[in-house]
Formats: sequence, structure tokens, C-alpha cells
Amino acid sequence: MIRRALPVLAAVVGLTVLAAGGESRPAEGEAGASAATAVPQISLPIFDAARGLAEGWLDYGWTPHELRAGGPARLDLSGYGGLILARPGLAGGWGGLLFRYRAPQAYGDFLEVRLESRSGEPIVKVRPERRRGAPVADGFTEVWLPMSELNPDQRPFERVTFHAWRKVGSEPVLLDQVGFTAAEAAKPAPRRGGRFALDCRAQAKPISPSIYGIAGGSEEAPQSFTMGATGRRWGGNSSSRYNWKLGDAWNTNNDWFFRNVKGSADPDFSYETFLEENRKHGMESALTVPMLGWVAKDTHSYSFPVSVFGPQQATAHDQPDAGNGVGRDGKPIRPGPPTRTSVAAPPEFVEQWVRAIRERDAKRGRSVQLYILDNEPGLWHETHRDVHPEPMTYDELLQKTLAYAAAIRRADPEARIAGPASWGWLEYHYSAADVVAGVGERPDRRRHGDVPLIPWYLRKIREHEQKTGTKVLDVLDVHFYSQAEGVGAGRSGGTDAAAAALRIRSTRALWDPTYVDESWIGERMRVLPLLKQWIAENAPGLGLSIGEWNFGAEKHQSSGLATAEALGRFGTEGVTSAYYWDFPPDRSPVYWAFRAYRNFDGKGGRFQDFSVPADTSASLASLFASRDAEGRKVVAVLLNLDPKTALAARVDLAGCGSVSAARAFTYTGGAAGLQPLPVENIGGIVEARVEPYSLTVLDLAVSPAGR
Repeated sequence: MIRRALPVLAAVVGLTVLAAGGESRPAEGEAGASAATAVPQISLPIFDAARGLAEGWLDYGWTPHELRAGGPARLDLSGYGGLILARPGLAGGWGGLLFRYRAPQAYGDFLEVRLESRSGEPIVKVRPERRRGAPVADGFTEVWLPMSELNPDQRPFERVTFHAWRKVGSEPVLLDQVGFTAAEAAKPAPRRGGRFALDCRAQAKPISPSIYGIAGGSEEAPQSFTMGATGRRWGGNSSSRYNWKLGDAWNTNNDWFFRNVKGSADPDFSYETFLEENRKHGMESALTVPMLGWVAKDTHSYSFPVSVFGPQQATAHDQPDAGNGVGRDGKPIRPGPPTRTSVAAPPEFVEQWVRAIRERDAKRGRSVQLYILDNEPGLWHETHRDVHPEPMTYDELLQKTLAYAAAIRRADPEARIAGPASWGWLEYHYSAADVVAGVGERPDRRRHGDVPLIPWYLRKIREHEQKTGTKVLDVLDVHFYSQAEGVGAGRSGGTDAAAAALRIRSTRALWDPTYVDESWIGERMRVLPLLKQWIAENAPGLGLSIGEWNFGAEKHQSSGLATAEALGRFGTEGVTSAYYWDFPPDRSPVYWAFRAYRNFDGKGGRFQDFSVPADTSASLASLFASRDAEGRKVVAVLLNLDPKTALAARVDLAGCGSVSAARAFTYTGGAAGLQPLPVENIGGIVEARVEPYSLTVLDLAVSPAGR
């Protein structure tokens, strides 16, 4: 074992952290510790110049290199080269990875370090910035990467990889003194107090069960049905070109070379399979119907053949003639006629589809609870520019909404219809024509009284309904994704301390009137109150749906907390329905956030049906409370958003009655999920110690006051 004292903590290195396959960003937090902090010692050596590769470690190569005793490792990292050092069966806990490297100054920040599973799956990609490394002898830079950055979810690994993430020359990179440092001894976490007060006497506000929806999944992904989701949305870009008459034909739009394909690897999968799976599992169905005007004509055509349009920037690996519609000069190619891939899909096409569904429903009962009018029309000129190259305008959106909603209503008079499935903040306020021209100019909006798109749209729909006596829209549907750098969506997004904190803060854009969004938007968004205000002013009585939402880095605890925060806010703000995009990885923090509301004990324990006001002065904490109709059960979800400090929570239920029984379940990360937590029950007071960065469910039996 190597024991040595090192001069300066290399945790002063700046880091760039990526979720596997995701975007990069500089890391802060732990990796930005004071340069005066002492460096931990190596407890598990991997390689050093004196001894070479340590016992038990294997050289998995991949780049030209020298790795032997007598000198530092020499790596040729040109051509995005790298080195993998592996130890099969590796087990144990460490504080971080320590190493020294020397590279030509011209390479700049080029290095990426990651841990990998036995199969080679990367956990998190970390890019140390040389400018903040610790210089040591002979021109080397010393770097220490904490395990909180390299492996935040404490997943098993067997490999350490050093990789050039950008092009560098063939002049060698030297590597030395590589090893894991010892984990610090566990210390009792500091605690802070948090007082919460619930008032069950306030007017009951129903919580819609439809807010716990997802926008994907299948029986091949069992978590789609075990996480407690209440509904599934059939949607996304490809749904704009779905041809129900062909069984399962879509166009993949600019997501994948504008190709017509069989929409699922399962030849038996179709919209009918989707509806039947939902019925089987007791879930509602939200079905996106196309109003773009064109749908796939077959399962093999594509819009930009190289044989017709010439060389392009990229082509499909399995169909070299299918181009991406961008010339070698970087300019979009003007598309040919839509009929190359598509057939017209007027309102009658959708009417026939809905009639076909309702005919089957006559035997099985209603299968579609919500029809959604297409997907993100403000992006059609990009996602579907092969058939809709011109940006959508105010008038086109309204005309299509009226025509296609009327078609659905003719086929299904009791249908619930939602629209316009706006992609985000800009489309709430401007048409695509405005965005293309520049929102400072906003010519389309100025032609319509300079009124933001959503309130104008709602007002015109209500005027049409009053004129014709026919209901057009039942629910306003929009999408919400944080635009803050590093937050991400799906599995992408930063997991360093700064990105994690920003991810949680960014949820405030949904509800907090004082929060200035930390992205290019830079405004007080208060999305849910704003949309409800627009509804009240222009089309009273409409519901509100968040048709897509996601806070990125799904396998990180910060994403689970952000998800739990959003689900709680959807309940307190009276949202009608919401659909997470698309569905969480199995047993991930996001999965357990859903379970906290829908099946916290594994036996059907769930958040109740009426929202209970909760007052608190605690910082970095949220509490969402619910009760049943009789006021005899209270379920609360308590979030400790502080990553370092435990919370001594004291929940006062005097406004609800005395607590006759109490239990709690807590989640602090990892796959094991919600675990029992001791609580103290003193009549109308419940006390619990909740760990840093945790979500906790309180399940309480209550004897209502005065009964």
C-alpha cells in the first residue's frame, strides 16, 4: 500500500460532469473546495511509475500506449484515444480517484475520466479542467475527483477510463500516481429544525389523479405499470405523422432522417395495443391525434434521398440514401413534395379514426379519456419541415384547432379535447412565425393586437363556442422543460452539486411569483398561475394539462426530488393532468418519487384526494399534504432539499385533529427505494428526523377535531 502526503488538494480542479451520453457543464460544489484542504492518501493503488500496474489490475488498452514499471504511462490519445484499467470483481468504498498527468499545453482541456460497469457502461463522465488542477513536479498536474462526482449513485464498477473527448495530436500524454483514496470516516450529519403546520379545516381542493401520468412505456418496461402512474399519453413528434389506417406507420421527422417506419419493434404493437394495455392496468389513455395535415403513406419512404438531392451532412447508417436534409454546406435543403413520404390527413381522417375507436368501445367501454390536438405545432417547421416548411401562424393554429376538434366532436360528442400542446415558454407567447422573424419584431403577434398567443387562442376559441354552441376545447395543454443550462431532460443533465441545486431551484418556475428563471428566459415565469390566469380571463372553466415535463438526470437524487416537488405543485395548483416524458428508469430516484405519491408502502398506500394547506418557515424544504374526504387519513410528502444537513421535522396537525397512528417511509437514493422511518407521535404533533437530500412520506390516521 502506498502511503504518502501530497501537497495540495486537487479537488480545486474545475470539473465538467456529464450524465452518460449527456451534455457537459463545469462542475462546482465539492469539486470547488478550498485549495488549502489536505489531499487524501491513496488506499488502493492502480498504477505508478515505480511499480507499474498494481496487482489485480488489467490493461484493456484501446489506444497506443506504454504501461510498465520504470516510468509514467505514455498514451497516444489522438483519434479520441483512451485507456481502460480494469479490476474484475472490484468491491469497496473510496473517497475519490487521484492521478497525475502531463500533456502538451496546446491540448487545452481534453481529458475525460469515467468509471464503467463490467459491461463497459459508463456511469458519469467527468472532464477535469487543467486550469484549476494542482501543479506538481516535472510539469505534471495532480487531480483528485471525489466519488460524489464520479459515482453519485454508488453503482458497482470495475473499470477506470481515461479518454480524450476532443481531437488532440499524437504527442504522448503521461499518466502517473493513479489510485483510489480512502473514504472519509462517517460523521454525524448536522441537523436543522423545521416546523410545519397543516390545516385540514381549510376548504377542500381536489387533487386530480390524472397528474401522475407518463408519456411512454410498455409491458416490456414493467416499471411503466408498477410506479403507480395513473395514465399514459400517446404522443411525441412522430405522432404528428401517425397513420392509423396502416396499423403502425410513422414518419421519424428530423429526429431520424425523415423516414417512414414501422413505429415499434413489436410487429403487433399499434394504438390499439396501447389502449388495451392501459385498460388492462387500469390506466387512463391520452391519445395525440395528428392535425399537421400529412401522415406516413407507407413504412419505407424517406424525404431527402441522396440520389435525388445530392450529398448531405449525414445519412442513415442502415439506409445510405436517406439523408438528413442538410447540404454539405450546412444549409437546409428545400424539400420536395410532401407526397414523397406522405398522404393528406384532413379532419375527416381523424374523424374516421375516432369513430373506429368508439365502435370498439361499444363492447369494452371508453378507452380514450383525452384527445390531444397534435404535438408542438410551434416546431413543425423544424421537426416536420419536409411537409410543413413554413412556420405556424396564429391563424393557422386556430383554423386547424377548430377544424380537427370539430371532427373529433362529431365522432365522439362526449370527448375531452386538449390543445395546443405548445412546446414551451416562447410558444406560450409567440407563433413560430414570430420566433423565426425575431420576437422583438413579432410581426404575427402585432397583427393580432400584440396579444400573447395562448390568451389570444383561448379567447378566439371561446368566441367560436359562443357563436356556434359547440364545445371546441376542454383542456389547455402545454409542455414545460427547464431551459437552465445543465438541467437537461431524460437521462441527460449535470449531476455535480451546482447542477443538482439548479435542477431543484428550476422547479420554482412552475409556481413561485418571486423566482427569476435562471436561463435565457430570465423572467418571473410562474407558469401554472399564469396559465390559470389566462384561462380565467379568456376561457373560464377549461382544465390545465402539462402534456410533457422532465427535469433531467433521472438517475440522480436531485431529479427524484425535483420530480416529487413538481408532482406536489401540480396537486396544490389544481392541474388537471400531467404526463412525465417519457417514463423513468426502473427503480431510479424519479421512479421512487412517483411511488411516494402512488404506492409508498408497496401495498397501495397513496397520496389522498384533497390538498391540505401547509405552512412552514423551513428553508430548503417542502411539504405537500393531502387528506381523504372524511378527514380521517392524512398523507404528506416531505422533501429535504438540503444536500448536507438533516432536518428535524415537527409537523403540527392541530388543524386536522389528533393523530391516532403514524408511520413513515423515507428515500435517500439508490435502488432499494422507500424504507420505514421511525416517527414520534405526540397527539397532534408528529416528529421525524429526515436525512439530507431525501423524500419522506408521512402516513397518518387522524381523529378529526370536534368528532
